[in-house]
Amino acid sequence: MTATGSSRRVALAAGAAAVAVTLATGASQTFADEPALTMRATVVGGAAAPPLTIELLRWTTDSERTPLLAAMSPPPPPPAAPAGTAAAPAGGRAAGRGGRGGRGATPLSPAARLSAAIAAAPTVGFIWGDGPTGYSIKYAWRSPAAEGQERIVLATDRLVGAHATSWPASPGAAADAEFTVIEIRIDRKGAGQGKASPWAGVVVDAAAKTLALDGYATAPVLLEVTR
Repeated sequence: MTATGSSRRVALAAGAAAVAVTLATGASQTFADEPALTMRATVVGGAAAPPLTIELLRWTTDSERTPLLAAMSPPPPPPAAPAGTAAAPAGGRAAGRGGRGGRGATPLSPAARLSAAIAAAPTVGFIWGDGPTGYSIKYAWRSPAAEGQERIVLATDRLVGAHATSWPASPGAAADAEFTVIEIRIDRKGAGQGKASPWAGVVVDAAAKTLALDGYATAPVLLEVTR
């Protein structure tokens, strides 16, 4: 989803309007009148890339997080054929025409499954640059501050900076990865760094029950962040 400049001006107002809709319809999704979190970020290693503003309307709920984590799990194996079932003859009707006896569709890759799950998730915030469009944040999670450091994970349904010449060159995302996962670590003063896919792979942190970057410690820094 692409957020336009006019969307930027009304995004927070839309959050307040959502509260009114919730009261009228009894829906469970609500937004605060003010952003849940606002951060400023600058791109590291780019050619004078414009600064970014990250605005979160709310955090992703447990129920909204579940489909994204499930998308990263391998699909269950197909059921075994009943004992004594004979295989279709080579070159036979089922094999030759791809009919009912065929293997069926090729399973989607984890990147494709996660792309679909992120695209289907509700928008919970935006990332803005200095242009007329922004990025919709579809996933927002944070850990409690531990040892003076807070961990934040965001996901957008587009490749952030993919077509911006001012951003550092990336190793290239998988062809079916239509998303960006950003993991940010900030200290108690509100300053920190952010790293992102495709500079690092995406995994599930089972202990924290969140999406995460694989090998965060060794991934290159993409963003310098302040609150």
